Amino acid sequence: MKNYRGKRTLVKRAFLGSIVFGLAGVAAQARAQSAVTLPVNPPAAVTAPSTQSAKAGADEKLRKHVQEALHTDPYFYDEHVTVSVEKGVVVLRGFVTSDWDLRNAIRIANKAAGDRRVVDNLSIKLGGTR
Repeated sequence: MKNYRGKRTLVKRAFLGSIVFGLAGVAAQARAQSAVTLPVNPPAAVTAPSTQSAKAGADEKLRKHVQEALHTDPYFYDEHVTVSVEKGVVVLRGFVTSDWDLRNAIRIANKAAGDRRVVDNLSIKLGGTR
Protein backbone atom coordinates (compact mmCIF):
# COMPACT_ATOMS: atom_id res chain seq x y z
CA MET A 1 0.00 0.00 0.00
CA LYS A 2 2.83 2.33 0.79
CA ASN A 3 4.13 2.06 -2.75
CA TYR A 4 0.67 2.91 -4.11
CA ARG A 5 0.49 6.08 -1.94
CA GLY A 6 3.92 7.18 -3.10
CA LYS A 7 2.89 6.90 -6.74
CA ARG A 8 -0.38 8.67 -6.01
CA THR A 9 1.43 11.55 -4.31
CA LEU A 10 3.90 11.75 -7.17
CA VAL A 11 1.08 11.93 -9.73
CA LYS A 12 -0.68 14.67 -7.72
CA ARG A 13 2.51 16.72 -7.50
CA ALA A 14 3.20 16.31 -11.19
CA PHE A 15 -0.35 17.38 -12.02
CA LEU A 16 -0.25 20.40 -9.73
CA GLY A 17 3.20 21.35 -11.02
CA SER A 18 2.04 21.32 -14.62
CA ILE A 19 -0.90 23.54 -13.70
CA VAL A 20 1.31 26.02 -11.84
CA PHE A 21 3.91 26.18 -14.61
CA GLY A 22 1.17 26.38 -17.24
CA LEU A 23 -0.42 29.35 -15.49
CA ALA A 24 2.98 31.01 -15.19
CA GLY A 25 3.49 30.57 -18.93
CA VAL A 26 0.07 32.03 -19.70
CA ALA A 27 0.79 35.02 -17.46
CA ALA A 28 4.15 35.60 -19.18
CA GLN A 29 2.50 35.41 -22.57
CA ALA A 30 -0.20 37.88 -21.51
CA ARG A 31 2.47 40.31 -20.30
CA ALA A 32 4.34 39.94 -23.59
CA GLN A 33 1.20 40.64 -25.60
CA SER A 34 0.33 43.72 -23.60
CA ALA A 35 3.83 45.17 -23.92
CA VAL A 36 4.25 48.04 -26.36
CA THR A 37 6.38 47.06 -29.33
CA LEU A 38 7.79 49.33 -31.96
CA PRO A 39 7.21 48.35 -35.59
CA VAL A 40 10.20 46.95 -37.43
CA ASN A 41 9.34 48.75 -40.67
CA PRO A 42 8.36 52.40 -40.37
CA PRO A 43 4.99 53.43 -41.82
CA ALA A 44 4.83 54.70 -45.39
CA ALA A 45 4.62 58.32 -44.24
CA VAL A 46 7.98 57.98 -42.50
CA THR A 47 9.82 56.27 -45.35
CA ALA A 48 12.34 58.34 -47.20
CA PRO A 49 11.03 60.22 -50.24
CA SER A 50 13.91 58.81 -52.28
CA THR A 51 12.45 55.30 -51.85
CA GLN A 52 9.06 56.43 -53.13
CA SER A 53 10.57 58.32 -56.03
CA ALA A 54 12.70 55.28 -56.89
CA LYS A 55 9.55 53.14 -57.10
CA ALA A 56 7.84 55.78 -59.25
CA GLY A 57 10.89 55.92 -61.51
CA ALA A 58 10.91 52.14 -61.87
CA ASP A 59 7.19 52.14 -62.70
CA GLU A 60 7.69 54.85 -65.33
CA LYS A 61 10.62 52.96 -66.85
CA LEU A 62 8.49 49.80 -67.03
CA ARG A 63 5.58 51.73 -68.59
CA LYS A 64 7.83 53.19 -71.30
CA HIS A 65 9.38 49.78 -72.00
CA VAL A 66 5.98 48.09 -72.49
CA GLN A 67 4.64 51.02 -74.53
CA GLU A 68 7.73 50.94 -76.78
CA ALA A 69 7.37 47.18 -77.25
CA LEU A 70 3.74 47.60 -78.35
CA HIS A 71 4.68 50.48 -80.66
CA THR A 72 7.62 48.75 -82.35
CA ASP A 73 5.82 45.48 -83.06
CA PRO A 74 5.20 45.44 -86.84
CA TYR A 75 1.94 43.47 -86.56
CA PHE A 76 0.24 45.47 -83.81
CA TYR A 77 -1.47 48.85 -84.18
CA ASP A 78 -1.11 50.59 -80.80
CA GLU A 79 -2.78 53.92 -81.54
CA HIS A 80 -5.78 53.26 -79.27
CA VAL A 81 -3.94 51.47 -76.45
CA THR A 82 -2.53 53.21 -73.39
CA VAL A 83 -0.16 51.66 -70.88
CA SER A 84 0.02 52.54 -67.20
CA VAL A 85 1.77 50.95 -64.23
CA GLU A 86 -0.05 50.93 -60.91
CA LYS A 87 1.88 49.58 -57.91
CA GLY A 88 4.11 47.52 -60.18
CA VAL A 89 1.22 46.07 -62.23
CA VAL A 90 1.05 46.88 -65.96
CA VAL A 91 -2.45 47.92 -67.07
CA LEU A 92 -3.52 48.05 -70.73
CA ARG A 93 -6.50 50.32 -71.53
CA GLY A 94 -8.25 51.32 -74.73
CA PHE A 95 -9.51 49.23 -77.62
CA VAL A 96 -8.34 46.94 -80.36
CA THR A 97 -10.12 45.88 -83.53
CA SER A 98 -10.08 42.09 -83.22
CA ASP A 99 -9.61 39.17 -80.89
CA TRP A 100 -6.30 38.53 -82.61
CA ASP A 101 -5.09 42.06 -81.75
CA LEU A 102 -6.23 41.60 -78.15
CA ARG A 103 -4.22 38.41 -77.72
CA ASN A 104 -1.26 40.00 -79.52
CA ALA A 105 -1.31 43.04 -77.20
CA ILE A 106 -1.34 40.84 -74.11
CA ARG A 107 1.46 38.65 -75.49
CA ILE A 108 3.68 41.65 -76.31
CA ALA A 109 3.01 43.32 -72.94
CA ASN A 110 3.71 40.11 -70.99
CA LYS A 111 6.99 39.63 -72.81
CA ALA A 112 8.06 43.25 -72.23
CA ALA A 113 6.94 43.29 -68.58
CA GLY A 114 8.97 40.21 -67.69
CA ASP A 115 7.83 38.86 -64.34
CA ARG A 116 5.38 41.70 -63.71
CA ARG A 117 1.63 41.10 -63.86
CA VAL A 118 -0.29 42.48 -66.87
CA VAL A 119 -3.95 43.44 -66.50
CA ASP A 120 -6.08 43.60 -69.65
CA ASN A 121 -8.67 46.42 -69.63
CA LEU A 122 -8.91 46.46 -73.42
CA SER A 123 -12.15 46.34 -75.39
CA ILE A 124 -12.70 44.91 -78.84
CA LYS A 125 -14.30 47.39 -81.20
CA LEU A 126 -15.29 45.46 -84.31
CA GLY A 127 -14.98 47.44 -87.51
CA GLY A 128 -12.76 49.97 -85.77
CA THR A 129 -10.46 52.11 -87.86
CA ARG A 130 -6.74 51.80 -87.96
